[in-house]
Amino acid sequence: MAIRTIELSPVTRIEGHLEFKVEVEGGAVQEAYASGALFRGFELMLKGRHPMDALAFTPRICGVCPTSHSIAATKALDDAFQAEVPPNAHLMRSVLLGVENTMSHATAFYALFGPDLVNPKYANHPAYGELNQRLAPLSGTSYLGAVKARVKLDEIFALLGGQHPHGNCFVPGGITFKPDLAHITKALVILMEAREFVEETILGGKVDRWLEVKSLADVDQWMGEGRHAQSDLGLFIQLGPQLGMDKLGRGPGNFVAYGVYDQSDGQPWLKRGFFDGQFHELDQARITEHVKHSWYQDYDGGKHPGQGETRPHLDRSNSQKYSFAKSPRYRDHVAEVGPLARMINDQDPLVLDLAQKLGPNVYTRVLARLHEAVRTLAQVEKWLHQIDVSKPFYHKPRHPKEAIGTGMTEAARGALGHWVQIKKGVIESYQVITPTAWNVSPRDFMDQPGAIEQAVIGTPVPDEANPVEVQHVIRSFDPCIACTVHLIRGSKELKALEV
Repeated sequence: MAIRTIELSPVTRIEGHLEFKVEVEGGAVQEAYASGALFRGFELMLKGRHPMDALAFTPRICGVCPTSHSIAATKALDDAFQAEVPPNAHLMRSVLLGVENTMSHATAFYALFGPDLVNPKYANHPAYGELNQRLAPLSGTSYLGAVKARVKLDEIFALLGGQHPHGNCFVPGGITFKPDLAHITKALVILMEAREFVEETILGGKVDRWLEVKSLADVDQWMGEGRHAQSDLGLFIQLGPQLGMDKLGRGPGNFVAYGVYDQSDGQPWLKRGFFDGQFHELDQARITEHVKHSWYQDYDGGKHPGQGETRPHLDRSNSQKYSFAKSPRYRDHVAEVGPLARMINDQDPLVLDLAQKLGPNVYTRVLARLHEAVRTLAQVEKWLHQIDVSKPFYHKPRHPKEAIGTGMTEAARGALGHWVQIKKGVIESYQVITPTAWNVSPRDFMDQPGAIEQAVIGTPVPDEANPVEVQHVIRSFDPCIACTVHLIRGSKELKALEV
């Protein structure tokens, strides 16, 4: 049977244009290639600049998750400057990042993943009318409700962080804004308004009740109570297996999480770790980047980002190379990052039970994202209550002329790391590994496909003109902002495919 090539381009517009090529034979994907098709070079822009410039430049890497970059850059400089960060500053940073990540999860489900559920493929499903009423882009009731809830969360960020995106309140040694009790009280009121959408629309019940759900058996019980089964989460819990999402997108089965949301003592609320069937402590020294299949000057093996190089070299004559994304690996393993990885490494009982009984797949990945959003929203309220407005929010650090620093955190999409070297008072080297780099990486020095590439391989494609199954897998990883995807087949015929 002939091999057919399908190209989806662009899939995303943030963190570079993501293109995806799959080779289909026998009605299923046999090979997959994820290509980051745009080089921007933020790391090169920072070379020779004052270390504090990283706080202005790096949030511009992504307009969806700028705060995670702000915090990664700030933590890298905290480390380099040996800064003493007050407990209040840890809490404020976590509040602002928690607000942003919750907003991002809402965007991921309602604006990016959800529209695939109203794909014409499902027009004959009994729930299609309900799905269309709720999730249709720009008109669905839940879609519009999510937009309004996002606005509320943005108000919290503006109140405490000055602006969003690209809040400029994050500095080594703490945070620049010192709220008073009125600010905290107003933030709590706004948070309760956003929580109304979660309880009325997403859950069809109370947040606290959902947080009591610890297993698949508990999910079944929860579904039988009140309005839960009619909620957006309840609808997805029912429809996911009916649409085969529990059989799509397994991925590598390895999960990396850096830990996130520092509490008042500086320790992360969600734990760091590496899971490959067993739980391991994460050693960031074991992270490497590879460029065998990337458009960069070659180097032997992999390099730790602290010694990393970013030397772009677009050589179309080298057919091995097909992406501007590098290939991050942990102990030379391909690993998935994101909400599923975080919940597994945090040993969240519900997500662990889902992963053990159903395996990693589109269904568990999306449920993990929604579950984490609810967990985080509830925790943000607790952090706000813990802030002591009478105590410091900033301790001025020293600024050494020679230093190295590492800043590791989690964006909504997964593990984010910044590595900086300072010499003679300016940045000598700055390296960033984004979550999308982990998930959409090309093949590495051992020719292992990246996480999404592995997840897509084996995906059934019954209709080559409408490969929605492939889209489900890709979007379950939430690789940034979606737009119209164009479908190019071997004949180069261009067709617009609304997603």
